Amino acid sequence: MKVWTGVIAVAVLGLTMAAGAQQPPATQQPPTEGHGGPPPPGTQTPPPPQGGFPQGPPRFPAHQRPPVDAAVLERGRGVYVGACGACHGVDARGGQLGGPNLLRSQLVLNDQEGELISPVVKNGRPGTMMVPIAIADADIKAIAGYLHSLQAQGSNQGGPPPGPPVELDILLGDAKAGEQYFASKCSTCHSAAADLQGLATRVPDPKTLQNLWVSGGRAAGGGRRGGGRPMSPSSVPTVTVTLPSGEKVEGRVARLDDFLVTVALADGTTRTIRRDGDVPAMEVKDPLDGHRALLSILTDANMHDVTAYLATLK
Repeated sequence: MKVWTGVIAVAVLGLTMAAGAQQPPATQQPPTEGHGGPPPPGTQTPPPPQGGFPQGPPRFPAHQRPPVDAAVLERGRGVYVGACGACHGVDARGGQLGGPNLLRSQLVLNDQEGELISPVVKNGRPGTMMVPIAIADADIKAIAGYLHSLQAQGSNQGGPPPGPPVELDILLGDAKAGEQYFASKCSTCHSAAADLQGLATRVPDPKTLQNLWVSGGRAAGGGRRGGGRPMSPSSVPTVTVTLPSGEKVEGRVARLDDFLVTVALADGTTRTIRRDGDVPAMEVKDPLDGHRALLSILTDANMHDVTAYLATLK
């Protein structure tokens, strides 16, 4: 009896293995980022927009929409650039007038065909720079399609859409007004006939020029942290430390925190001194303090005016 039981078990096992061998293994699809798994069976992936996706189809659900008709897309682009580009940028990543990045906007990401964008366009947003704009419903829908097409073509990390870089018109200000502002706020440290003579020739790009003077040189390769040239000696903070004995230690600030101050001396050596509250007495002179103070009162109009004036110093 035991022998027959063993024979039957072996036979059943053999039939099971044979049946399993006839069935091809299921194809294992890798999870798609943003979904948590492969799409349901029978789901069709929408075709890419004109030009295709530069880095493969977008992986985020909010970026996956059917492509917009080419005529509607061009219409939406034209209306957007004329009505929205000044605030939100021609590439929708934020403009010079302070409009937010629309490619990362949760409202735009959740919108399907303009149903969420339309109320904001028509009614504005009280308390912000977004004012009501009289745009036809069909045009708002076209704008929504254009924005969604930019999101679909962008990288999965929110980078800019493909295409040539957008050239910004920086020289929008009044050079005469900029000269007056410069005379009242900047002339105590700088002179158009001295350190800034020929500035526009040395820095011909208006955007770089604007970043240069607003930051005091740090945003245009003026510091090691940015990977550019070291700051000029005239822009490096200096310190005078007066020890309890009356000895004075003077030099460039190499390090400064609540516990230590490291002074780079004229002979090339450094000296580190422990700090305990206000002991030792210390006086720090930072030539860029004026630029930092200016940031709290500088308006967009001031910035553009001064940039337009500095662009004339050739």
